Amino acid sequence: MKRSIGDRIFDTANIIVLGIIAIITLFPLYYVFVVSFTDPAEYIQKQGYILFPEKWTLDSYKYLLSTSAFQSATMISGFLATVGTALSLVITAALAYGLSRKRLQGRRLIMLLILITLLFSPGLIPPYLLVRDLGLINSIWSLILPVLTSGWYVILMKSFFDSIPVELEESAIIDGSTDIGVFFRIVLPLSLPALAAFGLFYAVAYWNTFFSAVLYINDHAKWPLQLVLRNMLIDSSTQAGGSAAAEMMAEQSIPTETLKMAAVVIATLPILCVYPFLQKHFAKGVMLGSVKG
Repeated sequence: MKRSIGDRIFDTANIIVLGIIAIITLFPLYYVFVVSFTDPAEYIQKQGYILFPEKWTLDSYKYLLSTSAFQSATMISGFLATVGTALSLVITAALAYGLSRKRLQGRRLIMLLILITLLFSPGLIPPYLLVRDLGLINSIWSLILPVLTSGWYVILMKSFFDSIPVELEESAIIDGSTDIGVFFRIVLPLSLPALAAFGLFYAVAYWNTFFSAVLYINDHAKWPLQLVLRNMLIDSSTQAGGSAAAEMMAEQSIPTETLKMAAVVIATLPILCVYPFLQKHFAKGVMLGSVKG
C-alpha cells in the first residue's frame, strides 16, 4: 500500500519528537556516567560542566570501594538481592502451586485472604509493631521477612501453574514421586519463564530497599546501599552522623560530586547487568495468565 505524503510527514515528525524525548531522557544517565569517570583535577578546573572528559579515571570508584562503609552497604544489598530473592521465589512458588491444586482443603479461604491483602493496606504501625515484637529491629532479616512474598505475584504464578497439565503430575505420582518431588522436579523446571520474571521483580525490590531500612535499621553499619546513597546525595559527606566514612570523605581530594555519581553507577549497574540474561524468559513471564488454551 502506497503511503501518502501526509503519512510520511507524520512518521518523520514522530521520529524527530521521540528522538528528542529519548535524548532528554538519556542525557542525565550519560552525564552521571561521564562525571563518575572524570579526573578530579579536570572536574574542579571545569567546575563540573563536562560532556566528554579529556582524561578518564577510576579514582572515584577505587575510593568508594575502599571505604568500609560502602563495602558493608554493598554486601548487605547483595545479600538482600540474592538470599531475599531466592526465599521469596520458593515461598511464592510453593504457595501458588498449593493453591493451584484443587484437592487442597481451604483453598478458596486462602485465596480470599490473599485478595484482602491486595485491597487493604495495614499502614505502617502494625508491621513495625510486628517486627519489633519479633525482635528483628536492627536485623537484616527485618528487610526480608515482612516482604517475603506478594499476593499479586502469588495470584499470577497460580495462573501459570493452572496451565500446566495435571496429567504430568499424575504420571509422576504413578511412578512413585511425592508431591514435593513433583514440585521440584517437574513443576519448577517448567516454570522458568515465570521464575525469571518474578525473580527480576523481587531482585530489583530487594536491591532498592530503602524505606523499610529507614524504619527498622538504626545502626549505620547495617544500612543497605540505597540508604547510604541517599545520604550521599543529600549531604556533603558519604554518611550522616559523623561516621568514619564521612571523616575519610572530608580528608580525600576527590570532588564530592564525582563520588556521588560513581555511587549512583555502582547502585544501578548490577540490575542492568542481570536483565539481559533474564530478558529471554522475562518476555514470556510478563504474559502470565493473559492467554488461555
